[in-house]
This record gives sequence, C-alpha cells and structure tokens, in this order.
Amino acid sequence: MCQKAIYAGTFDPITYGHIDLIKRAQEIFSEVVVAVAHNPQKKPLFSVKERISMLKKASAGFPRVEVDDFNCLVIDYARKQKAHVLIRGLRMISDFEYEFQMALTNRKLAPHIETIFLMPQESYSYLSSKLLKEAASLGADLSSFVPSFVEEALKKKLRAAPRLSP
Repeated sequence: MCQKAIYAGTFDPITYGHIDLIKRAQEIFSEVVVAVAHNPQKKPLFSVKERISMLKKASAGFPRVEVDDFNCLVIDYARKQKAHVLIRGLRMISDFEYEFQMALTNRKLAPHIETIFLMPQESYSYLSSKLLKEAASLGADLSSFVPSFVEEALKKKLRAAPRLSP
C-alpha cells in the first residue's frame, strides 16, 4: 500500500462518480484526504461546511478516508498534509486537456508532488455536479447519480434559491 494522497475538488455536490473515485483511491493509498476547495470563483451552491458534511456522510464506510477543506494552492495544502500524491478524476476525454495542464503546472511548482489520474466506473463517467444541479432544478430524479441525502439537500437548496426571471 502506498502513502497518503489528496483528492481535492469542489464537490458541489458529491456524486456517485466522486464516491467511486474515493473508494478506488482508498484501496490504493494508506490514507486519502478528500479536500474541499473553497474556490468562490466557481460560485458553489453549497457552503464548504455543507459539502464537508455530505462528504463525511458519503465516505463514512471508508476507514482510511479523511475529509478536510483548504483555501490555498492544492500543492501548498499537500505539503501541509505531507502528501506527495494528488488524485484527479477523469470522466471524459474533454477533462483531459484541463487536468493535464493543471498537473504539469503543479509539477513545475512542486516537482516532488505527483498527480495520479483515476477514472470512475463507466456508469459514472458522464456525471458532473454542474449537470446534476441543472437536472435537479428541473425536477429530475437523481437517485441514480447521488445518494438520497445529497438529492434531498440539492432539491431543498434549489427551492430556496432565488429564481431569475426571463
């Protein structure tokens, strides 16, 4: 078994694709820190506290997984955690260019930190939090994509959000 790894992301909200990657990572690494990025530029629907709570509930059955948050460069967070591996998920080929660019930038800034790409199960390869938020706003059944507690939180949050008029 390898060392500690960081799986960082916005997780707004967590999906079965994220959970699949967490499960895969904890089978490879001795410890996995799932790190929630503050990243206000992405305009998350859920607060950091809410995302952490959902992640803790979703990963409760994984003994080597810790959930945390960070508000800095991911490589600085990895250094603080004494981790030398970053995990990034690749769903579709369209993710690759951005993820590759980010991995090379991180390598230039922190050569001792390696990026590992993991792919989710095929049945989750098309899932994105953005797509699910849009589907939820239109009343879709999300039970195939997210745990029930996430679906409930998502629909509640969207009902409470102010609507833009056309």
